[in-house]
Amino acid sequence: MVPMNIEAYVGQKQIIGPNTVLNYLLEKGEIPSMIFWGPPGCGKTSLANIIACLSRKLTSNNVHIVNLSAASSGVKSIKDAVTTAKDKSKFGCKTIVFMDEIHCFNKLQQDIFLPHIETGTFTLIGCTTENPFYSLNPALLSRCRMFVLNKLTECNVTEILHKALECINGRMLDREKEEIINREQIKFYSNTKLKYHVDNNTIQWLAGACDGDARVALNALELATLARQVDESKISRHNDITITLEDIKKGLIKTHTLSEKEANQSHHIYSALHKSIRAGKTNASLYWLARIMAAKEDPVNIARRLVRISSEDIGLADPDALGVAVHTMHGCQMIGMPECDVLLGQCTVYLAKAPKSRSIYNALKAAEKMILECEGPQPAVPLHMRYNSDRKL
Repeated sequence: MVPMNIEAYVGQKQIIGPNTVLNYLLEKGEIPSMIFWGPPGCGKTSLANIIACLSRKLTSNNVHIVNLSAASSGVKSIKDAVTTAKDKSKFGCKTIVFMDEIHCFNKLQQDIFLPHIETGTFTLIGCTTENPFYSLNPALLSRCRMFVLNKLTECNVTEILHKALECINGRMLDREKEEIINREQIKFYSNTKLKYHVDNNTIQWLAGACDGDARVALNALELATLARQVDESKISRHNDITITLEDIKKGLIKTHTLSEKEANQSHHIYSALHKSIRAGKTNASLYWLARIMAAKEDPVNIARRLVRISSEDIGLADPDALGVAVHTMHGCQMIGMPECDVLLGQCTVYLAKAPKSRSIYNALKAAEKMILECEGPQPAVPLHMRYNSDRKL
């Protein structure tokens, strides 16, 4: 169930709604190279497909679309796309390269896009679930427009499920009133014979359980319908299949909880680790550390945060804490995961148990505040503190 036009697209009104930059560009037929950044199942691929369909319509089908995924493609695939694009351009045909999971290319591989975007050989549309400021080459970002897609709301997912039910010839059933919900209220009924009934509360539960990931919700609904599928000839108008909450739960695979990083929640987990160490809660600190490692975060990034904590929250109360954190970071750089997990655990426990002092941090912030709040020019350096170049020479 892939939307083929803007009207059928659900959500993301902040970037594709009326009076938005992207909507204006699409209406003008000017499609720049762009990066879509958002959590899984928020509509990045669907939006790219709509742009491709719109491009064909505006150019009388004179656009060549190349669909690739960085997870399964390599530099050779890009070189083949470049060759094809150059051949097509001889006949006035434009090429759009859609690269899903573009963050799976390392920064050296991403460099292959640069000259071809610059010369207009093709238009690049990249999709990523990772923060592009960390995972993508700055030179690539400077050549592409970036659009941030938000996690879908529960209402958005409910609307998508309504549309999916229309595709499988189903209706929403209000169990409290024991009647089919008014068709003007939902606006998705088909004129063909009914096959499935889905309880209204079941749809609402699924829309909330998928946590904004429409793909998870649709997969769960599809599995539930397939599991209950029977010979259509045996179904009478008064004996349609009813999909229950238990059917949905059996089909729901909570893939969105497997990786905190994919859900773009890592900064919250880091904050929880920092606050637990600051409070001296050893067990809580180890728990949040384990959560970060389960999300497959770079251990060096974790160690960098511990270095910051050692100076910000411990400081002069235990000057050795900074050395422990720095040595932990160097150890993570040398041996990597999974062997360096105990290094991170040891450092985390040390910092949590260490005495705390924020005196340096607070004093530094006070000095910065005084400089920012100073009216007029900053005071001159006192004469006795100035650099005496004659004596040095």
